[in-house]
Amino acid sequence: MKIMEIEGGKDLTGTIRISGAKNATVALIPAAILTDEEVTICNVPEITDTDSLCDILKELNVDYKRASESIVINPEKMKNVEIGEIFSKKLRASYYFMGALLGKYKKVVMYFPGGCSIGARPIDLHLKGFEALGAKVTSEGNKYTVEAEELKGANIYLDIASVGATINIMLAAVRAKGKTIIDNAAKEPEIVNVATFLNNMGAKISGAGTSTIKIQGVDHLGKCFHEVIPDRIEAGTYVIIGSLCGNPLKIDNIIPEHIDALLSKLEEAGVSLEVGADYVIVQKQEKYRSTSIKTAVYPGFATDLQQPFTVLQTQMTGKSKTTETIWENRFMHVPYLKDLGADIMVKNQTATIAGPTKLKGCEVVATDLRAGAAMVAAGLKAEGKTTITSVEHILRGYEQIVEKLTNVGAKITIKEI
Repeated sequence: MKIMEIEGGKDLTGTIRISGAKNATVALIPAAILTDEEVTICNVPEITDTDSLCDILKELNVDYKRASESIVINPEKMKNVEIGEIFSKKLRASYYFMGALLGKYKKVVMYFPGGCSIGARPIDLHLKGFEALGAKVTSEGNKYTVEAEELKGANIYLDIASVGATINIMLAAVRAKGKTIIDNAAKEPEIVNVATFLNNMGAKISGAGTSTIKIQGVDHLGKCFHEVIPDRIEAGTYVIIGSLCGNPLKIDNIIPEHIDALLSKLEEAGVSLEVGADYVIVQKQEKYRSTSIKTAVYPGFATDLQQPFTVLQTQMTGKSKTTETIWENRFMHVPYLKDLGADIMVKNQTATIAGPTKLKGCEVVATDLRAGAAMVAAGLKAEGKTTITSVEHILRGYEQIVEKLTNVGAKITIKEI
C-alpha cells in the first residue's frame, strides 16, 4: 500500500509540462487492434491505466513495445480470447475492447469494466449501439457476450451524449457494412483524437467534435503513426494548483481552448492568468471572488475538474456553489476537505462552500482519481503535513505527479507502508 505525504504552504515556481491525455490513450490502445498492421502511438502517458491496457493486449496475444512516451502495437498474431474479470475490473476504459473486438471479429466476450466508484456507470448505451449495428448481447452475471453474423451501418441516437458510448460505437462501426450515423454524439477533444487515429489507419469518419458523427464502413485498416493530444484534465488540475500556490507557475504543452470553461471561471474569480498559444502562466492572488460552477458535457465545465476546483473555492471570499450534473458520487472528497478545515455543505448534488478558510494538514483518502487530485491540491495549500491514502487512484491518471510537483518546489513524496 502506498501513501503520499505533502508538506504544504510552499510556493510553486517553474514549469510543469503536460502529458498525453489519459482519456484519449485509453481508447487509442484498444482502437489499435482494429488493424493487422503495426501502429505507433506517441505522447503516451506512463500511468497505471496504460499498464492495465497493455496487460489486456498481452492476454490477446498482441505484440507491443513501449518506449519513452510511445507504444508500438502489432496485432498480426492476435487471438480473440475472453477478457477476464481480473483485467476488466482494473479500469473503466477496458470496455473499449468491446467495440474494437466486435468490429474486427464480430464477437467479444468480456466482464463488466471497473474504475472509480463515482456513481452508476452502466454500459447500456454502448450495448444498444452494438445491437443497432446488428449484434446480439447476452449476459451471465457481469460477463457479456456480444456477437453478430454481420455488422451493418445504422442510425443511432444516444439518449445521453456519452463519451464512452460514442467512441465504442465508432470502434464497432468502422468495419461495419454501410454507413453509421451517431446523433447526439459527445464532442470531447478525445473523441476527435480517436477519430483522427482511425482515419489515419484508413477509416472514413466525419463530424467528430460535433453532435453528428458519420462513419462509412471499410474492409481494411492499415498502419499509421499517431500522437496523443495533451491531457486537458491534467492541465486544468495544475492550473488550479497554480491558482492556489503558483508564484508564478507555467503550465506548458497544452491546448488552452480545451479548458476554456475553467479559464473563464478562474478569470471571474480574479486569478492572474497569462494565456499563450500552448501554455498558461498562473500567479496566485491574496483574495479571490466567490464563483459558482455547474458541470456539463464538453465544452461545458468538466466534471473531472469539479473536485480540484472545489479546493480553490475554499479560498474564495463569500459563498460559492458547485452543482454536479454528471455523476452522483462526485462529492466523496468533501468530508476530507472538511477535515482539512473547509466549510462545505452538500445538498441535492450541490455543494455550498463558504470561504476563505485556512486549511491545515491531516490524513485524508483519495476516494477516486479526481478526488485524489483535489486532495493533492488541498495538501499543497494546507499548513503542515497532509497524508493521502489510496494513492493508487491518483497514479491511474497523473503521470509522474510527484516528480512534476517536486521540480517546481513542492515537498511531496510517495512511501510504501
